[in-house]
Amino acid sequence: MITCVVEYVIDPAEIDAFERFAGRWMDLVGRHGGVHHGYFLPSEGASDKALALFSFPSLAAYEEYRTLFGKDPEFVEADRIRDESGCVLRYERTFMRPLLPDAS
Repeated sequence: MITCVVEYVIDPAEIDAFERFAGRWMDLVGRHGGVHHGYFLPSEGASDKALALFSFPSLAAYEEYRTLFGKDPEFVEADRIRDESGCVLRYERTFMRPLLPDAS
């Protein structure tokens, strides 16, 4: 399993647009073979940081999902929310291997 951690710098004035953007991506990840663990948004105090975590069974499965970027109409529409609102100022992706608690 591979988990993608996306660290965002967002425009706090556009948090509603960011939430719409996030909702679209949570759905798309789930429908294309991944598990979305959610977005984590600013809560207390002034902040322009947000996180997203989602997993795919393998890097190959993630790369297959990425082939839809810029081509699939639903992916293009989700990115349009970001682009037109300016809710995301920048982001950085990191791939991690989760170490999860023993389920026994």
